[in-house]
Amino acid sequence: MIELGNYNTLIIKRSSPYGLFLGDDDVDDLLLPNKYVPEEAKIGETIRVFCYLDHEERPVATTLEPTVTRNRYAALQVAEVNQFGAFMDWGLEKHLLVPFREQPARMEKGRRYVVYCYLDPKSFRLVGSARLDRFFETDTASLKPGQELELLFYRPTDLGWEVVADQQYKGLVFHDQIHRQIEVGDVFKGYLKSRRPDGKLDLVLEPPGHVRLEPAAERIYLALEQAGGMLPLHDKSSPEAIRDKLGMSKKLFKNGVGVLYRQRRIVTTPNGIYLPAKAPAGTSARPGPEKS
Repeated sequence: MIELGNYNTLIIKRSSPYGLFLGDDDVDDLLLPNKYVPEEAKIGETIRVFCYLDHEERPVATTLEPTVTRNRYAALQVAEVNQFGAFMDWGLEKHLLVPFREQPARMEKGRRYVVYCYLDPKSFRLVGSARLDRFFETDTASLKPGQELELLFYRPTDLGWEVVADQQYKGLVFHDQIHRQIEVGDVFKGYLKSRRPDGKLDLVLEPPGHVRLEPAAERIYLALEQAGGMLPLHDKSSPEAIRDKLGMSKKLFKNGVGVLYRQRRIVTTPNGIYLPAKAPAGTSARPGPEKS
């Protein structure tokens, strides 16, 4: 059975002047237009294609890969707005319609919005919705504190940023947990802090508890390598300077530097931190005193 809005692996049944006809045990007349036919395609072989409705509402296949597939969330840009709604660029010739009824506020051309793609049960067309709350999974019992999740940021609020967590759940990252610039559609790793009775999640961007230091230390070390071996950051640096350079809090920076220093992977000076090979003459990566 061919599933609209998703990838299907189908058999190449026959060719025509218009392209290849694909199918499975139930269908044998799904057209893959010539412009999408790979040079190596042969009758009888299988091919992976995305299936949707063309401009004349006929099922059609493409080898293009859309930004979002059925029953998933993604950030899309508005390509056009007309009397039917907003048409989103999702990487295919026919744009994805978000009807006005699926817009909490009127969408504007050129702006990005996070939408959910689904098959409308009345029209059997793929459409998008920015009314995301209707689609979230509320059973979060399987999630454990500290679990890593993929976060898709979609709306700022007075408390923080609302996110789609692992393409299933609604979550919130409070402002005091965010130490980087965030825009609609950004995707970052996050971690579960707690589950609420209503099925929503409280999330953080840095691993909680005792596992926090190692990722911070690794992030600082990678930044040092990318910067050529020196970062002009130290104990006296402002929280803003650290946030701009590394996207982390000053407290986390100091903890990460401490880990790297004790491992002799960096050299600290009043002017900044260095990789040992780039450190000024007369300095060394001597470990600091252990904390009791």
